[in-house]
Amino acid sequence: MPRLFSAIALPDVVRQRLGLIRAPFAGARWIAPEDMHLTLRFFGDIDGRMADEVADFLGGVHAAPFEIEVADLGTFGGKDPHTLWAGVKPCAALDILQYAHERAARAAGLPPETRNFRPHVTLARLRGVRERDVATFLQHNGGFRTEPFLVTQFVLYSARPGTGGPPYAIEADYPFDGTSLFDDDSDDHLEAR
Repeated sequence: MPRLFSAIALPDVVRQRLGLIRAPFAGARWIAPEDMHLTLRFFGDIDGRMADEVADFLGGVHAAPFEIEVADLGTFGGKDPHTLWAGVKPCAALDILQYAHERAARAAGLPPETRNFRPHVTLARLRGVRERDVATFLQHNGGFRTEPFLVTQFVLYSARPGTGGPPYAIEADYPFDGTSLFDDDSDDHLEAR
């Protein structure tokens, strides 16, 4: 069963910038820059038939290119942080695109995502880290941001069999066709309306 998710692949220059802020501290397992991405929808471990349906419904998602900017750093997990991330500045087009991916997942028969969408790029998985080390890293890299970049497609990734993690393989790419996320009310594709 493939473990699939849809995402925005990051430009090389953004991944390189994110890779340069790594810091050695115990309990941090850093993501390789080539595996960094912005997840739109995690589909999970699904069988081949469901994977084909997800891929087909994603093919019906239409969007126009838009800009996003990676900005700020933070953690998930409160006082016991488990993930170090780089955030993404709020962007209506990104939210609409993500909602279209949620609709595609539901159309394929997957259950709704229960977590709110918090666009981010995972930098490291954390286990047993000292709060002080994380706080120092966040303080040292405060105000982190990249130049805005143009998003012109999204991709369907699969995770490595057996581990569910990187390296990730691109199963399909979906270039934007220039159709505006905001203009078309037709039902023949998945717009977030």
